[in-house]
Amino acid sequence: MTDLDPEDTAAMRRENGGRDFRLFLRQQIANGQARRVAPPAVKPPPPPGHQHGAWPAGARPPDPPPRRHTEADWQYALDRYRTGHGHDNDPCHCGSCPPTTKENQ
Repeated sequence: MTDLDPEDTAAMRRENGGRDFRLFLRQQIANGQARRVAPPAVKPPPPPGHQHGAWPAGARPPDPPPRRHTEADWQYALDRYRTGHGHDNDPCHCGSCPPTTKENQ
């Protein structure tokens, strides 16, 4: 709000039956409310060549989650281990296990 002297306030009340003073106060209230309202968010323009709803160039859908081992998978792994398979030179082929290499050990 602007700084008002008591003489300014009295002069506004005298002119037009106080109408100027009421208009001034309403304008000050409106200005204060306008400062409180946030401006609308500006949405940035899409990048050049953007197709709405399409995957970006060079992207693909995410991989499916790794499958969980079933009881048959565990039994097969145990049988391979007991027979000597499933070691360094014969890795697991379940799809969920990382490849076995000498660096991993």
